Amino acid sequence: MRERVILGTLDALTAEELASAAGLDGARAEALRAAIVGAWQARGGDWLEAWRRVTTVLDAELPFAVHRLVHERAFAGWSEREDGPPPVWVPGRAELTESNAAKLVRLFGVASFAELHALSVREPERYWPALLERLGICADTPPVRSVELRDGAEKARWFPGMRLNIAACALERRGSSSDDARPAVVFRREGGPLEVRTLAELCEDSRKVAASLVALGLAEGDAIAIDMPMTYASVAIYLGVVRMGGAVVAIADSFSAQEIATRLRIGEAKLVFTQDVIVRGDKTLPLYERVREAGPPRTVVLAAREVLSAPLAEGDLAWPEFLARGAGTAAPYAVRDVEAETNVLFSSGTTGEPKAIPWSQLTPIKAAADAHVHHDVRPGDVVCWPTNLGWMMGPWLIYASLLNDATLALYEGSPLGRDFGAFVADARVSLLGLVPSLVKTWRASDCMRGLDWSALRAFSSTGEASTPLDMHWLMTLAGYRPIIEYCGGTEIGGGYLTGSVLEPQVPSAFSTPAMGASFVLLDEHGAAAGTGELALVAPMCGSSNRLKNRDHHEVYFAGMPKGAGGETLRRHGDEVERLGGGYYRALGRVDDTMNLGGIKTSSAELERVCNRAAGVLETAAIATTPRGGGPSQLVLDCVLAPGASVEPAELARQLSQAIARDLNPLFKIHEVVTTAALPRTASNKVMRRVLRAEYEAARRG
Repeated sequence: MRERVILGTLDALTAEELASAAGLDGARAEALRAAIVGAWQARGGDWLEAWRRVTTVLDAELPFAVHRLVHERAFAGWSEREDGPPPVWVPGRAELTESNAAKLVRLFGVASFAELHALSVREPERYWPALLERLGICADTPPVRSVELRDGAEKARWFPGMRLNIAACALERRGSSSDDARPAVVFRREGGPLEVRTLAELCEDSRKVAASLVALGLAEGDAIAIDMPMTYASVAIYLGVVRMGGAVVAIADSFSAQEIATRLRIGEAKLVFTQDVIVRGDKTLPLYERVREAGPPRTVVLAAREVLSAPLAEGDLAWPEFLARGAGTAAPYAVRDVEAETNVLFSSGTTGEPKAIPWSQLTPIKAAADAHVHHDVRPGDVVCWPTNLGWMMGPWLIYASLLNDATLALYEGSPLGRDFGAFVADARVSLLGLVPSLVKTWRASDCMRGLDWSALRAFSSTGEASTPLDMHWLMTLAGYRPIIEYCGGTEIGGGYLTGSVLEPQVPSAFSTPAMGASFVLLDEHGAAAGTGELALVAPMCGSSNRLKNRDHHEVYFAGMPKGAGGETLRRHGDEVERLGGGYYRALGRVDDTMNLGGIKTSSAELERVCNRAAGVLETAAIATTPRGGGPSQLVLDCVLAPGASVEPAELARQLSQAIARDLNPLFKIHEVVTTAALPRTASNKVMRRVLRAEYEAARRG
């Protein structure tokens, strides 16, 4: 019955409706109507296939209103309660037969993607060796087994006994010597030509970095910081550090001197790589100056342009001088245990100091496996994701690309405008990752219209909640390509909830748990629920088992209930809603951590900065969801000091300046609310959930 109702609604589409939505004359509107209805009626009895055929008719140059009209009419009889929100993208024959996921379904002899996922959780001893082989992970000493649970799920050991160097796996051990000539990185400096570096060149440049580090007296296990934009040079440095057995202390280039100092201290960095300035169009933003203000150890400085823009402090080295130190020095890659640290990343918790999360050599395997199965990254693909090494998607991008024999695409400039879109077209990007706020900006300016994004096979979105209309609009830019929503965490090294090219994709929704991951949703009493706080089921390959400045058990496991079958549950902090049809939607954080523009921060970090402002007694930072969904917005509840009188607009200006100066200029205040007092519990903790509920109720009223 539902199929007949749906088909009837699109059959009845009129040329007049299309003309009104698209601004077409009568003849063109009638031709478009005939093409849409013809594609719909050639369905072969499958309404999802009918919709897929219709999307081949809907041109990217048509106004988005046409796409919305046709989709709404096509799925007018769809039951969201039973089947979830109606999909916008449906897999075709190519995805169902040629994708990595389809090949794995055949390899394991299962009937569906859902069965493949169940196998990955139930039989890790079968699943993970196959993934290691497909990713070309060639260990110097193979593992004894896939997972050891002798000490329980919380302390699971993955691939015990395995020794390798994950950077060497990504660079030097990729099969035949002919692979050395393939593109490893394609990049463009803002306003410049497209440049390409081969795998052999990247391997040699990372070797030079490793040799120079050894020549400077750095040794295996030393921590070395990188605070610079995501460039070809920063990728070579990153891999060079891992190659010689060091651990990268990753710092985002947007952080203030105070936040840089905190991360250098926690990470115990012995050397820092940075850039003199950051170039954005005609503007230059100081970076070396900020790093120097943080009181760093010895620093190696790269020039953003041809020469350094300012003299260096005594003891610091210019990039050419650093490389000269290692000339003629051999630098064989360090073979280390699979649990050895390769990277220290920072993720805000609910206290002022960020959590320091070490990545082992396992974590890149998780990242590359997610890219392989869920994002369908294949040899020869080009992967672009505007990010930074200070965020997990920076190292994720390196390993997701190189361990899948794909090419990294790096744009050295702002991704907000058409120049970035032209780079995506010119580099022939096949997977484009982004944060939803970027899509919102593109849609508002309509800057990407008319670009040739035909090489794209998929988008991916992570970092913050997305808006369904924005995501539908994005799909249309590339002739209807799927958006693989991707939700995870720095301490996971990838995702726990995502999508697949073997399943219909719904904007702003997830269609599957990630391979090897399972979870339960808990209500406030710790019981299973349809909507609630997500708890991961341990063990999970690639997830953290230690923190550098916290008690790992206390942060993730203490006080957690057992699963229905006695499973060990790991705290995560995201709130998730289960939808019809097996889909999920992320609702944000249940603790005092928030995502602002794709960057995770905590209320405590923001409040620490704002409480120092003149006339402010105390503040509470909350993240609210806009009407209609989408990225979080920062609202500050402020209690003024006795006798102080400051207008909200002026207060917002002062607090914005303080956040930009002392924390991160990318964090934008949506609104400042003054209040007489903050609601507190009996133990004097600020009840931010109450503030959030009150604010959203007032907005609705």
